[in-house]
Amino acid sequence: MIRYIKYIASVILIALGVVSCAPKTIGETLIKVERRKTNELVEKLDSISKQIPHTFYAKISTQYKDTTKEVSFKTSVKIVKDSAMTALVTYASIPLVNAIITKDSLQFTNKREKCYVKSTLTHLKEQFGVDFDFTNVQQLFLGLPLNYQTSEKHYQIHDAHNYILSNYKKRGIKKLERKNLDDFIIKYYLTNDLKGLKKITIENPGDTTNIEIKYADFKMENGYNIPTLINVQIKTQKNNILVQLEYDKLEINEPQEIFFTIPENYEQCN
Repeated sequence: MIRYIKYIASVILIALGVVSCAPKTIGETLIKVERRKTNELVEKLDSISKQIPHTFYAKISTQYKDTTKEVSFKTSVKIVKDSAMTALVTYASIPLVNAIITKDSLQFTNKREKCYVKSTLTHLKEQFGVDFDFTNVQQLFLGLPLNYQTSEKHYQIHDAHNYILSNYKKRGIKKLERKNLDDFIIKYYLTNDLKGLKKITIENPGDTTNIEIKYADFKMENGYNIPTLINVQIKTQKNNILVQLEYDKLEINEPQEIFFTIPENYEQCN
């Protein structure tokens, strides 16, 4: 367990947890949906993207599995809008890792080995081959559309059972896939009532990276529709990561203190 601490700390900062038992599956009920105009769907997606509370707190049962390991632990997460996020990782009620991420930095302490890491967000990409930033982390925990830009054009992918918007048209997607071009294809699957997202898929044909994020068990908390069960799958050339985040407690727009210190007797982790 101890030798995975640095790994786990990085994982939790991009909302990746770990599991020692099988995660809950999020089923997709196939119900035929009413046809909607693309402009209407874009307006709904734009509205969802702006639902960012000033503060967020959650206690999370985090579960993770990849090609070499399985781990489970608890995490307490605090987020202050567009500013900072902290995560305290515990195992069997024992604190193991305390971490903070801001727009340009990543720091965490390993309490077992009494050491620390100070780095930038490129550390995450080096670990997992996925280029996440602070905004993406914030969006992931809140169930918001990742990497969504109001200035970019979005197209409807017509489907009898889903409302889907993408940054590429169907023929553009086929061209990227046919030529293995290096660019990201993002698809946003809206819930049938258009109040949230039920799934996001991100694919890069050029380096065979694929990400699937499923949201479920939404809870209306202080006016915000927050998913309380999140399943994440990341496939790269080197790994296949399966993640589940299940919220045990949730607080929205309640006073939260962002606190992080490195004890003076800690040394840099090897």
